[in-house]
Amino acid sequence: MAIHLFAAIEVGSFEVEMGIYEISSRFGIRSIDHLRCEVALGRETFSDGKISYGMVEELCVILGDFAKTMKTYRVEAYRAYAASAIREAKNRPIILDQIRVRTGLKVEAISNSEQRFLLYKALATKGDMFHEVMKEGTAIASLGFGSTQISLFDKDMLVNTQNLGLGALRMRELLSNIQAVDAVYENIMEELADDELHTFKKMYLKDREVRNLVLVGDSLLFWSREIYKQWKKNSVSAEEFRDICGRIMGMKQDELEDTFNLTTEYASVIKPCAVIAKRIMESMGVQTVWVPGALLIDGIAAEYGEEIQEFKSRHDFDEDILASSRNIAKRYRCHGSHTQTIESYVLRMFDAMKKYHGLGKRDRLLLQIAAILHACGKFISMKAPSECAYDIIMFTEIIGLSHLEREIIANVVRYNLEEFHYSQVQTAESSLDDGDVITIAKLTAILRLADAMERSHKQKCADCKMRMQEDKLVITTEYAGDMSLEMYAFEKKADFFEEIFGIRPVLKQKRRG
Repeated sequence: MAIHLFAAIEVGSFEVEMGIYEISSRFGIRSIDHLRCEVALGRETFSDGKISYGMVEELCVILGDFAKTMKTYRVEAYRAYAASAIREAKNRPIILDQIRVRTGLKVEAISNSEQRFLLYKALATKGDMFHEVMKEGTAIASLGFGSTQISLFDKDMLVNTQNLGLGALRMRELLSNIQAVDAVYENIMEELADDELHTFKKMYLKDREVRNLVLVGDSLLFWSREIYKQWKKNSVSAEEFRDICGRIMGMKQDELEDTFNLTTEYASVIKPCAVIAKRIMESMGVQTVWVPGALLIDGIAAEYGEEIQEFKSRHDFDEDILASSRNIAKRYRCHGSHTQTIESYVLRMFDAMKKYHGLGKRDRLLLQIAAILHACGKFISMKAPSECAYDIIMFTEIIGLSHLEREIIANVVRYNLEEFHYSQVQTAESSLDDGDVITIAKLTAILRLADAMERSHKQKCADCKMRMQEDKLVITTEYAGDMSLEMYAFEKKADFFEEIFGIRPVLKQKRRG
């Protein structure tokens, strides 16, 4: 039985932490060491927009020590991700380059949607708790120092997810400019939280029943310790949680430090965190609050375990990504039978050509999302649907997708209708490399062909069979009616498909009798 040693690092807005994990098919994921150092990067990012040289110096010393620890454990692989403080810093490229040069570690600034998705994966490492809670109406609130992500689940399926500008550190920095007594501070914090939650509740909760609230995020670690210490469990009733929040709000700064064994810097964000958590709970009317103590680094380890096929969660996270995409399609009124039919065509075409396109499982998922969202631009403009669709996808976070993956999808949807120019895909603002452009071309060729097969929006090829035959992709349908429009559209798209794959697609209408 192989045991893999893996290191997961998070460069957060408030602290830097590393977990060392043993990963094996027999025992799953086991944490064997955990290091944490406070470094308030977010304080500078959220107030000045940049991180100072002195703070970068401090960060590099910490990460250098982490690198030495990794060598001591002889880890075989690591992942290091940076959250909002570095992601939003104007001097981000310089910071990441300094870390690489001075520590040898490659740190990647991940998007908000990737960060929250990893926290969901961290929950999956908690075993049966996650799956039992998700069977009922559940909200997962990922409280970060910079923002909060709220995701609604029903019967283990993601219903909706939205990012709110509610972060404990961001709120603290805003309040630092306001002179007021403690009682007034609490009212101001509640008003700030309610301002963000009002629109979310109005648009996404409506008559939805939410029984459970799961709170995750580094700012909640001390909560999980205190709740377990007092009740010997990871969940409390809404009333018990409200009492905890009230007790915290009644404490002075030094009391928080002494009671919960926190540093001054950490204790200063506890009250904003309490207000945000309490207002989320009250706005949803939940019965139970869960604080399982899940860490982003646990999610990073779970992601790596899945990649090396030594860990498998019972929850299908790809379905969460697809559910999020379908919710976007519904918002832009393009989630009907036509879209579902094209989605079916692209997947069947992709699978039929598996030995010829050289693409992987993740590319298949991106193609499927492109099919789901291919018509979203028409909601904005029938005259320029491609450009509108591109903008919608680029400016809409899709849970679990990176910025680069959204850019690939957005370009596939754009060039479904526009003429494809290799040189124009990589703009000055683009993060695409040559390999990404080739992927876009391949996925676009498949989507175009599927769209042509559904040109009349009447599912005429719904019963079709697809197979490779020598140097041809043969698509055969037994539809008995007129297919002139589909045949014409198909032939117009066939040349580009052949240019990309070296395979000629052929649409045949098999006559019965």
